[in-house]
Amino acid sequence: MELYNLSIYEARTAIDKDEISPVELTEAVFKRIEDVEQTVKAYVTLTKEHALKQAKEAESLAKAGVKKPLLGIPIAIKDNMCTEGIKTTCSSKILKNFIPPYESTVTQKLKEQGYILIGKTNLDEFAMGSSTENSAFGHTRNPWDISRIPGGSSGGSAAAVSAGECIAALGSDTGGSIRQPAALCGVVGLKPTYGRVSRYGLVAFASSLDQIGPITKNVRDSAMLLNIISGHDMYDSTSAPIAVPDFTSVLGRDIKKMKIGVPKEYFIEGMDKEVEASVRIAIRKIESLGAIPVEISLPHTGHAVAVYYILATSEASSNLARYDGVKYGFRAEGKDLLDMYMKTRAGGFGAEVKRRIILGTYALSSGYYEAYYKKAQQVRTLIKQDFEKAFETVDVIVTPTSPTPAFKAGEKTEDPLQMYLSDIFTISVNLAGVPAISIPCGFTSNNLPIGLQIIGKHFDEESIFKAAYAYEQATDWHKRKPKL
Repeated sequence: MELYNLSIYEARTAIDKDEISPVELTEAVFKRIEDVEQTVKAYVTLTKEHALKQAKEAESLAKAGVKKPLLGIPIAIKDNMCTEGIKTTCSSKILKNFIPPYESTVTQKLKEQGYILIGKTNLDEFAMGSSTENSAFGHTRNPWDISRIPGGSSGGSAAAVSAGECIAALGSDTGGSIRQPAALCGVVGLKPTYGRVSRYGLVAFASSLDQIGPITKNVRDSAMLLNIISGHDMYDSTSAPIAVPDFTSVLGRDIKKMKIGVPKEYFIEGMDKEVEASVRIAIRKIESLGAIPVEISLPHTGHAVAVYYILATSEASSNLARYDGVKYGFRAEGKDLLDMYMKTRAGGFGAEVKRRIILGTYALSSGYYEAYYKKAQQVRTLIKQDFEKAFETVDVIVTPTSPTPAFKAGEKTEDPLQMYLSDIFTISVNLAGVPAISIPCGFTSNNLPIGLQIIGKHFDEESIFKAAYAYEQATDWHKRKPKL
């Protein structure tokens, strides 16, 4: 097996047994990047020199008998998480040369466990998009079919994991931005419960929805990474002071008598027939492992997209007000302060970001606040209550991750509404703050990956991992690799 195709768990075992070294593994990943990055375009910044230095240090520690879960493991980071001394651009012209003076909490935690930073991955600008076509630094392509999008906004991270350009990656998920690209690239993507993982150092898009999570080659790696990045953080007032269990401890437990909710609102007209068929086969497979499927209803699902695009854009309009050309980032020249502000923001932000700032500013403006923002918050509460009611009778909920497989690049760029509907099955999870994972569950006749989403109760990632791992071990979709 090629070294770049190893999982975290396999690489960790091989390094501990002295079968491979951190330097060999890192060099193999960079050789793979050299071979395929021109085609995939997963990265904004590569940190080869820095990574090889880290790998040599990891090698010395490994020889000295030091054992750490990520010692010598090459991982990629979505380019909206601050990395001290290394560019963090959010794939935006406005932050093109921004070098953070501090480290985000998640990357600090990875550092403490010995990870090797391979580079910063491409995303839709400020994480606003579902296709990684809204980046100021070019489009990322789907490793399974380079004429198609990898999903978004964590498309660079998902494509890098799928193509073997890193061993694992971190992404962020505001309305499906980890799970949807994971589904479209045939890898595993987890959005933890809101508050499980610190957002300190994550460049904010919509602060009440954003959550950082792992994108990996399999479920075990996902649980391993969540163990490391979870936990309360004094620097993030929304991070929950809740104990972190060992998520790997539930892997391999049987799922007999586990109740699996199947919401009727998630099998809708207009969704791709092959996606629906694969997901239904996956549900039957889970049933054959002893779980009990239960039809449930999440009645307010139909309002989720509208609610999301009012709340997320309102928060974005507020969060992105700080990019004014004064403090940091891109700055345009103007005849006075107001002119400089206007030229900076007009020249620094891309079209989709501007669209969302305008939408959000409108929803928050006097006269419209009650009609839009307040109403959306009320409906958000109803969506959250739908999940609470459902979880009174089931352990987890199973749905498709995306209504379609990866679509062609450019296919939806002219129609923002069609693009927004790409996240129809993932958005409710963020609005409710519950955790969810996407795992591979099949392929279309065109050999495009299909994802199965498993949703859990607040802070019950363990049930998700238990069900996901049981299904994964009973199938081999996750073992398939794209031919690049």
